[in-house]
Amino acid sequence: MKRVVLAFGTRPEATKMAPVYLALKGVPGLRPLVLLTGQHREQLRQALGLFGIQEDQNLDVMQERQALPDLAARILPQAARALKEMGADYVLVHGDTLTTFAVAWAAFLEGIPVGHVEAGLRSGNLKEPFPEEANRRLTDVLTDLDFAPTPLAKANLLKEGKREEGILVTGQTGVDAVLLAAELGRLPEGLPEGPYVTVTMHRRENWPLLPQLAQALKRVAEAFPHLTFVYPVHLNPVVREAVFPVLKGVRNFVLLDPLEYGSMAALMRASLLLVTDSGGLQEEGAALGVPVVVLRNVTERPEGLKAGILKLAGTDPEGVYRVVKGLLEDPEELSRMRQAKNPYGDGKAGLRVARGVAWRLGLGPRPEDWAP
Repeated sequence: MKRVVLAFGTRPEATKMAPVYLALKGVPGLRPLVLLTGQHREQLRQALGLFGIQEDQNLDVMQERQALPDLAARILPQAARALKEMGADYVLVHGDTLTTFAVAWAAFLEGIPVGHVEAGLRSGNLKEPFPEEANRRLTDVLTDLDFAPTPLAKANLLKEGKREEGILVTGQTGVDAVLLAAELGRLPEGLPEGPYVTVTMHRRENWPLLPQLAQALKRVAEAFPHLTFVYPVHLNPVVREAVFPVLKGVRNFVLLDPLEYGSMAALMRASLLLVTDSGGLQEEGAALGVPVVVLRNVTERPEGLKAGILKLAGTDPEGVYRVVKGLLEDPEELSRMRQAKNPYGDGKAGLRVARGVAWRLGLGPRPEDWAP
């Protein structure tokens, strides 16, 4: 049995790697193992529990208000030791977190081939999102296989000199995950009646602007008293200290602790609009047919902009207010966005990744690229 170690540390990574893990379990000759770094704790275990997945090792590196260099310094040596102890024949990392790059580097230094799920996303700006844009670019320097979610992601990798033979277009595994989770999940208990606008804000580059962005969304909520704005607030104290003083007490703004993934997927599916600075929620909204306002100046997921399901609002608070308010005042535009085709996947990405690993390890044929 070839041992394939899936390494990740945050809830978004867990949900997007779950379809890969489940698909690998069905491939003869492969044994998937899970190595957690523990960048998230409670949220991570909730996500794994939804899909019935258990960890094999956990580095548990999380510390309150930790600096990024300190986190990287803890992950690298511990991950290298764990990969050797687990007897890894192949390592899979996901996306753009510090875990992604640090574990990929550890595997590379130990001579273990690495596959990158969700490879090739590019914003073109190393400062947005920070440090994620650098993490994913650095990871793709080290990889043996790049699992690009879209043809555009593949094109980005080819421009950077990656070999076409080592790139597989799979679709986005997050589409697999959110479609399943939306069926399994239920809305949070005690939530007021909708219609709902779901909000998330937590990106590091937006931290200095969070109070002003919260103020802009407060103004929107006050302009639409018949809507319920639901904000599952990230556990990071920097985020909570910025938004709670502004939004707590607003009658139709519900502030929650982070939801388990099934409830979050159910909430998104039931929403009129998503307002977020998240990367994954852009794809998840598209998969569920829910319009998304993106609180960023650039996005590494431009396919959704072209398809018409995403709208880039920037990070200027006044601009955000105008974009969100304008959409909620325009039901025809919201309807057009809902009808846009999902450019990110067909629900079978996890299976393509698993077959790609099997091919690389000599256990099957090379899978065909996915095309939207």
